Amino acid sequence: MIYEDYTIFTPGPVKMSKEILELGAKQTPYFRNNEFSNVLLSCEKNLLSLVNAPENSRVIFLTASGTAGMESVVMNLLNENDNALVVNGGGFGQRFVDICSSYEIKHTNYKVKNTNLKDISQNINGNNFNTFIVNAHETSIGHLYDLEAIGNFCKESNILNIVDAISMFTTDELDMQKQNIDTIILSSQKGLALPPGLTMIILNEKSIEKLNDIKSYYFNFKNYLKDGVRGQTPYTPCVSIILQLEYRLNQIIKDGGINSTIKKANDIANHFREEISSLKFSFYSEFMPNAMTTLRVPNNINAKDIVNILENEYKIIVCPNGGDIGKELFRISHMGNLNKNDINDLVSALKIIDAKL
Repeated sequence: MIYEDYTIFTPGPVKMSKEILELGAKQTPYFRNNEFSNVLLSCEKNLLSLVNAPENSRVIFLTASGTAGMESVVMNLLNENDNALVVNGGGFGQRFVDICSSYEIKHTNYKVKNTNLKDISQNINGNNFNTFIVNAHETSIGHLYDLEAIGNFCKESNILNIVDAISMFTTDELDMQKQNIDTIILSSQKGLALPPGLTMIILNEKSIEKLNDIKSYYFNFKNYLKDGVRGQTPYTPCVSIILQLEYRLNQIIKDGGINSTIKKANDIANHFREEISSLKFSFYSEFMPNAMTTLRVPNNINAKDIVNILENEYKIIVCPNGGDIGKELFRISHMGNLNKNDINDLVSALKIIDAKL
């Protein structure tokens, strides 16, 4: 099997636990029955609890990638009457810009760098917009934005706050009420440490009331909300991943709740950063999430060479960057079923490589 005996430090998919892998190997059951309805309703209840969703919030379960979640949110929540401020700090911010352009949604491409948006209210006039769209963790560069500052800005200006939290849920704080978030986009293959293929959209009452009547057959949120009342989806869901999700959410709650998973990711991230602090690599972002660390290589080195050496000589998979910064950066995930022994193996390999630079 491809990469079966490799250690994965990519920001999705991530290393999964033995229990999750065993669940995925079982026969997929039939799902149009009460047993599966109870599973889906349990997942909805626990997700709402873990993000501290306000009363009457709902979850939509899509068998699709995270990008489908991003696109479907724009389709269902925005129209020609809206004006969105889209934070563009990297590849995924640009993706939201492109999606808004595809649907001819009026928007401002708010390009940012070296800021966590803590001072957003001082730099942007909220009266010019009715929607704010942000990738809470810009995974292309490992950069985390200040969701509480953004939420306060949106609340003060009565702006719909849409947050892609795909690569920071379970590793960094995500609280709909504290951070004044109206819509959250999540996916299975990152902090939840499940296989890819399941995306979840969490909507508060404000978002639900704003839903459009859209022409899309598959991505119409109103149909999902209707069927979700009885614990079902309009079309065949990724049944096995939802069963894994139920187990994973119960495990998080049993092991101390979301704060416990955040602490674990923080401990792993800090351990890694401390262990490599004396090496020739440097940290790319000043505002690093617990979920990931992005490293810049010395000027005379190609980052892709480091990635290839780790894979070919040490059976360690880290994540390269694309585009113009592909030669400068590579990324290390701290999500999933990792422990400090995994980190120590990576650090040992990096120290040997560093000595040769």
